[in-house]
Amino acid sequence: MTITAERKQELIKDYRREETDTGSPEVQVSILTERIQGLTEHLKAH
Repeated sequence: MTITAERKQELIKDYRREETDTGSPEVQVSILTERIQGLTEHLKAH
């Protein structure tokens, strides 16, 4: 499952360290966690 651009921006906004931060570990982990959760739900259904 993919993450929408809007959801990705929301995660970045929630976990960034500063205004221009998009690559800190917190941001990256939140994006990867969202992807893993989406894949988990997909695999449970199929």
